[in-house]
Amino acid sequence: MRRVANRSEVRARRAMAATSHPLATRAAVDLIRAGGSAGDAATGANACLTVMEPTGCGPGGDLFAIVHEPGAPGLVGLAASGRAPRAASRAHVKRLGFEAIPAVGPLPVTVPGCVDGWFALHGRYGRLSMRDVLAPAIRHAREGFPVSPVIARGWARGGAVLAEQPGFAAVFLPGDRAPQAGDVFRNPGLADTLERIANEGPDVFYRGRIAETIDAFCRRVGCPLRLDDLARHHSDWVAPVSTTFRGHALWELPPAGQGIAALQMLNLLEPLDLEGMGWGSADHLHHLVEAKKIAYEDRARFYADPAFEPAPVEALISKAYADERRALLDPQRAATRIPHGDPRLRSGDTVCLATADPDRCMVSLIQSNYRGFGSGLCPDGLGFGLQDRGQLFALLDDHPNRLEGGKRPFHTILPAFVTRDDRPVLAFGLMGGDMQPQGHVQVLLNLLVFGADLQEAGDALRVHHGGSSSPTGSIMNDGGLVALEPGFDAAVARELERRGHRLHDLDRAFFGGYQAVGYDPDRDEYAGASESRKDGRAAGL
Repeated sequence: MRRVANRSEVRARRAMAATSHPLATRAAVDLIRAGGSAGDAATGANACLTVMEPTGCGPGGDLFAIVHEPGAPGLVGLAASGRAPRAASRAHVKRLGFEAIPAVGPLPVTVPGCVDGWFALHGRYGRLSMRDVLAPAIRHAREGFPVSPVIARGWARGGAVLAEQPGFAAVFLPGDRAPQAGDVFRNPGLADTLERIANEGPDVFYRGRIAETIDAFCRRVGCPLRLDDLARHHSDWVAPVSTTFRGHALWELPPAGQGIAALQMLNLLEPLDLEGMGWGSADHLHHLVEAKKIAYEDRARFYADPAFEPAPVEALISKAYADERRALLDPQRAATRIPHGDPRLRSGDTVCLATADPDRCMVSLIQSNYRGFGSGLCPDGLGFGLQDRGQLFALLDDHPNRLEGGKRPFHTILPAFVTRDDRPVLAFGLMGGDMQPQGHVQVLLNLLVFGADLQEAGDALRVHHGGSSSPTGSIMNDGGLVALEPGFDAAVARELERRGHRLHDLDRAFFGGYQAVGYDPDRDEYAGASESRKDGRAAGL
């Protein structure tokens, strides 16, 4: 592959952090320097990003993580995602004239899981007090910070769409406009909220003063979220699942998230001569896209809240199932429609970051409002918006992911982890909606097939396929659309079109944002990478 990296991979002996904002990375490293753990660093960095990158995350969103703790048996997963309000119903949405749940306003709001996720991580892996962990974020929110260029562009896009939503302009459009790159932005409401959380714990958010403020606001604006929904919330510790590829194991969280789509894609691609195809060739990109289409049909059919509709995960990620499904992959022609499988017959816009500490504990964490700022609804005085994750429910009565009160929606955000011989190799993530599983696979192929280092693997050009069938109930009938990041050979694009792919252009933001921390056991040191599509950086200690 082309050795293109816009910066060097970072190396350090004791600790490492990679995030999408330099000040968040600095906070993570400083927390570890002060005696904190990788869990403290991940929580503190995420809290900073809720201040500095509200275009992707916030206390009103959800959180997932995978943790490697030395001496513990296996990896541990955290699912800190919220559920639909108990009063939410498909009938109500349809009565309002919607054929799908809208992206903004009161209807897509679900319970925020982020804050409970912070305390779950802290309770199991924290060393510092939560006051110390949240102190950098509180300081930046109160004193202000210069808005960085990539975030400023996302802020302008989101502000144009959400300006009229209740509370949004008061928080995020000072002077009635989105801050520009270099403008200092302050969020005193969020500083007060984070300070209250640090001092009083999660109960203030889910049962106390903050919860009461959210309840009163939602009643006023017609959102079904209530105090009782917040009080019932809890995070879950879950077991990550994996598949093997080239002597390594890729670990993802099981549904309701989409992580196992990456495992299915790797299984489909494993027997193919990818080296012989050559990185960036029409063969390479064609097989990536077709494997994605196949995996995403199962994603559309089976991925849902396991408390309501358990997916046949073991069968979906098995090598035998991949062997069967691979027959649908025509090496010379793009498929326009693909049937989902039925393994039951055989078995019966986000932020990501990675941290690592001197004890070799490593965390991959991802947190999101879903679409940019989320629903646009900003409860009075709290300094953050409520997520719109409920948009990913289906309104079909017979769909596993159908909207039901108290149910978790299908989730796009996913942390990832790689091991070899049961030892940690890589904690990473790649933000960006349905780009995430296909991005995970592209990064892994760059590393394990094409010989890239950690930074090169993230900076390499990417392909994005959109338009697959969705867990919201939509069906792919036209093969979807393929976008090539600018820089691929024109001849490759022409050959993909000849094979039946429909090409279009996408903004660079749609190709994802990658952050990674790797561990080199031979040298007993860390490597870090933060890709050039974002404002972030990696730094070590």
